[in-house]
Amino acid sequence: MDYFWLIFGFVVLILGGDFLVKGSVGLAVKAQISKLVIGMTVVSFGTSSPELLVSMGAALEGGEESYMSIGNVIGSNIANIALVLGITALIYPIKVKKESIKQDWPVMFFSTILFVVFMRFFDADEYVINHWEGVVLFIMILFFTIFMIRKSRRQTKELNSEFGEKDTVIQKSEPLWRNLFFLISGCLGLIYGSNWLLEAATNIASDAGVSPFVIGVTVLAFGTSVPELAASAIAAYRRQTDIAIGNLIGSNIFNILCVVGLTGFVAQMPLKENVLNFDSWWMLGISFIVFPFMLIGNNINRWKGALLVLSYFSYIYFLLR
Repeated sequence: MDYFWLIFGFVVLILGGDFLVKGSVGLAVKAQISKLVIGMTVVSFGTSSPELLVSMGAALEGGEESYMSIGNVIGSNIANIALVLGITALIYPIKVKKESIKQDWPVMFFSTILFVVFMRFFDADEYVINHWEGVVLFIMILFFTIFMIRKSRRQTKELNSEFGEKDTVIQKSEPLWRNLFFLISGCLGLIYGSNWLLEAATNIASDAGVSPFVIGVTVLAFGTSVPELAASAIAAYRRQTDIAIGNLIGSNIFNILCVVGLTGFVAQMPLKENVLNFDSWWMLGISFIVFPFMLIGNNINRWKGALLVLSYFSYIYFLLR
């Protein structure tokens, strides 16, 4: 029965995140907010909402279950770059925009380094992401979001002045009641889905004698990365892979700065020594290795994608052996 609730919880969680994005975007459209601003704020937060709810729920549980919290974030970040990006490139090679190289990747890598530094060098005796570290990370995502919004508005104004066009706003929108329905349903789906998922995962880990952290970094991380995998695979099938790498890097930025930031502030995130000596280095290494892949030829082709997928399964192999 636990496996049923695990799968059912995943489905409800993913649908909840999708409904939250639909409702939030609909309300943003009603407020005449541009597509660029919607994409960089509402959608980014919405696609990270499963990781946020699962990680926060695990941290609030306390005890051994709380180790799923840090495992979910680390596992999701590794899966996004190594597995999801790799599979996307295998389906169709990914074009890399200069913006991803000059702006998105440096922010992601700096966030990852800061995350590892917080884990290793502050409160090392306690092995925890504490409240003030969470505050620092969350403040960074606020500044990053404000920067992106201002930049997008400046670029939009420049285009408008050059071509004499109005700001790009979605004119057609759903009725207010439908947007509110999606928003409320999405929130409820995230809450209940994350609870069912965590309870089932905890029971499975206990019955199988597997540590909650391993469940978090594998099963939960893969499950919460399913929205990114589905969206990227569809984009690759439609030959629209140029947006995939930016979305995945953006998801990793939000996972560290927003998910870890809020969870650390609200409940703290405990971790074990093996996370410092093994998992954190894999996360940092995979985050780094994608940079030369992006730089060489300004693309992620199929052989690079194959290497990324291989690196993910290598990580899982060494984790479980």
